[in-house]
Amino acid sequence: MKFASYSVDGAAFYGAVGAGGMIALSPVFPQWPSLREVIENDGFDALETAANGLDVTHADGTFVYEIPIPRPEKILCVGVNYPDRNAEYKDGQEAPKHMSLFPRFARSFVGHDVALTRPKASDQLDYEGEVVIVIGKGGRHIAKEDALDHIAALSICNEGTLRDWVRHAKFNVTQGKNFDGSGAIGPWLVPFKDPSQLLDIKLETRVNGEVRQSDRTSRMMFPHAEQIAYISTFTTLVPGDVIVTGTPTGAGARFDPPKFLKPGDVIEVEVEGIGILRNGVVDE
Repeated sequence: MKFASYSVDGAAFYGAVGAGGMIALSPVFPQWPSLREVIENDGFDALETAANGLDVTHADGTFVYEIPIPRPEKILCVGVNYPDRNAEYKDGQEAPKHMSLFPRFARSFVGHDVALTRPKASDQLDYEGEVVIVIGKGGRHIAKEDALDHIAALSICNEGTLRDWVRHAKFNVTQGKNFDGSGAIGPWLVPFKDPSQLLDIKLETRVNGEVRQSDRTSRMMFPHAEQIAYISTFTTLVPGDVIVTGTPTGAGARFDPPKFLKPGDVIEVEVEGIGILRNGVVDE
């Protein structure tokens, strides 16, 4: 069963994804105001039990998808995590010894079927399809062999980037990664129950139906367990934290000439076993 956060006329809900719409569950569990509290209390089984036999309460077209975890404490993104992506830099370096990381803010993301915003400051909005892991059991100094036990759920990200703004300063990328509404997470959370859900799954990004990115998670230079172990070395992971795990080669900036996103484009990021995250583009 899949679980999503959504809004109706500005009111926040979460629920189970049903045939033709949402089954609202937030009114059934007032002690858990959002999916973040559901995760903190290991509540997916309770949600699934409650949803069984219930009818759809909000039909498709009557609600707006929100990012699955509202206001997570941390959103951390892994950069350059596929071998072909590393080769794109043409700097002669082999696979890096340690992973690259940067933070994103919740406000920089929108939900499924909500348009990304190309800001006034730049016309170099780019796409990056990625798998998302959501932490369920927190911790510090988590051992690599135990790391997958700390995952609660999976989702999808289009980690939209303003390419000229990741070069605005001498050594950081934070600005170009955090324009309001420039990326997306969703459509929903898929509870994580088995390592096979992550170890070798296909990730594909399409723009207006054209395949731009395609790879498999088995080719990651830093697999998901290693990401959790490394990140927990320096910061305490807590339930609801989001890790965006890296994008394959094929982003728009790597074409000649570049293929940046423009209003009217439709981007789909499809991840095997999770679903399809779809967004349009509008100007600010």
